[in-house]
Amino acid sequence: MAKLVAQNHPALHTISEEISPEEFSDGTVVKILKGMRKAIKEYSVDGFSAVAIAAPQIGVAKRMFLIEDQSGSPEERFPTIIAINPRLTKVSKKTHVVGEGCLSVPKLYGVVKRHTNVTLEALDERGQAFKRGAGGLLAQIIQHEYDHLDGTLFIDRAEDTWPVEKEQSKRAQKTLT
Repeated sequence: MAKLVAQNHPALHTISEEISPEEFSDGTVVKILKGMRKAIKEYSVDGFSAVAIAAPQIGVAKRMFLIEDQSGSPEERFPTIIAINPRLTKVSKKTHVVGEGCLSVPKLYGVVKRHTNVTLEALDERGQAFKRGAGGLLAQIIQHEYDHLDGTLFIDRAEDTWPVEKEQSKRAQKTLT
């Protein structure tokens, strides 16, 4: 349960089930979270590190995602967010087209239209409700992970995709100039 599943895995293409109150008390939430943390920490492909992961990405069709930035220094990272049974209660009318990649689709990169701001309501790992607003890249990450819980991959929404090698080449060109 701690490894990323292949892009064609059924958990990535179905609507995930909510976490029940019993799953908080019987250790299920802890077990899923442990597996997600292991998978996100082990991910490193061609110099890319992970920022977030959803339970379906490790083959568990449950409504849970984790934002735990593995890039940069600790001061530069996004805050850790554990979102269980999340709901997007507000999304901005304003959208933008942004670049995305995905742990579950490692060979493609693309552009997706996302809301610039969102409000998330969810439960934390102890079952406590929380509400949080997000803008920019954090809003994009939340929407991307939320899509996983509804069986949607970024390539299902992408306006255009291309091989990751092209993205790496573009980034290398930027660092050279």
